[in-house]
Amino acid sequence: MPREAEPSLNEKAFLVQALQEGHRLDGRGFEQFRKLELNFGDQYGVADVTLGKTRVLAKVSAEVTAPYPDRPFDGIFAISSELSPMASPAFEVNRPTETEVLLSRLLEKTVRRSNALDTESLCLVAGQKVWSIRVDLHVLSHDGNLIDVSCLAVVAALRHFRKPDTSIEGETLTVYTPAEREPVPLSWLHTPLCITFSFYGDDGDIVLLDTTLLEEQLRVSSCTISLNKHGEICQVAKLGGTPVEALSLVQCANIAMQQVKVFSNMLDQKLAEDSKRRDKGGLLAELSAENAR
Repeated sequence: MPREAEPSLNEKAFLVQALQEGHRLDGRGFEQFRKLELNFGDQYGVADVTLGKTRVLAKVSAEVTAPYPDRPFDGIFAISSELSPMASPAFEVNRPTETEVLLSRLLEKTVRRSNALDTESLCLVAGQKVWSIRVDLHVLSHDGNLIDVSCLAVVAALRHFRKPDTSIEGETLTVYTPAEREPVPLSWLHTPLCITFSFYGDDGDIVLLDTTLLEEQLRVSSCTISLNKHGEICQVAKLGGTPVEALSLVQCANIAMQQVKVFSNMLDQKLAEDSKRRDKGGLLAELSAENAR
């Protein structure tokens, strides 16, 4: 299996010495994120997130299917991630790397297991028909901090998505097209986001946010905290590496909460702007524009 090109000894020594002197190679502060861009597609449920040179695209789809036998009143929600060789030479098709497995598990815990999406609202006919919501995550470019970017893309796409409206008469289910009825948003309970901290030095006393790929390769430990803007922590993932003091983790949680508030406010603003853009002239104007084309 291909491996990422490892940094040279000179690169490692230079980066570590720069961090010890209080500098990052790109001139950012230790708690400063790179330039973040969030754009929505023409279709509902498509979110394109760029952070520095890392870029991730998330697309949401929905279909009517049968529920799981042990959960007849709940809809189905799944996240599928794809790390293609286009993003990094270390990724191969149909051969998940450790990075891909870790990404899938963290997104699963953060978004699905935290009940961010109300799956009971996806039930159409108990025990017979439910909505199956699927998020396809495509990594287009990888230059570090993949977890934070991917989580933001998934959450943004889900909040932007609209599923077809439905009605039930007796046992007959009718699914309306967007031309017949306005699609409806998903029932969203809270907005969890990931913030990843990287530790450097012999004791892990140097902490960085939003690391580049080179910085990630040279860290001695990392910790991902998932929480919402209300300070409710969904999960803390400290997977191996150098031990970190409990006080440092508490400080990281406080920093994460402030950063999540910034991301949440930006997401709310982008959603409001997109909604305003789509509402110009109403649905009839959109349909007439499509017909004109």
